[in-house]
Amino acid sequence: MRITREEVLQIAALARLALTDAEIALFQEQLTAILDYAASLQRLETKAIPPTTTVLPLHTALREDIPGQTLPQAEALGNAPHTQAGYFLVPQILLKEQL
Repeated sequence: MRITREEVLQIAALARLALTDAEIALFQEQLTAILDYAASLQRLETKAIPPTTTVLPLHTALREDIPGQTLPQAEALGNAPHTQAGYFLVPQILLKEQL
């Protein structure tokens, strides 16, 4: 499938790219090659191939979730820049009018 110069310019406009004539010609060739390759993949017979979610063995890298000791409140708040009444004090990010 041949990509036209106008199609490259339309794609460039959508991406807000300013292209030189050399870049337009280069992208025209590259995009044509990509679409030709995708078309060749579409012609492959895959009905006999079962669907696969992954080719790698499944395993989890996460550890078991075991509750442990928690920090005392004073230690947890110790490095916080601002606290109030035993809580972290953070800037307001939503205005009441936005709720």
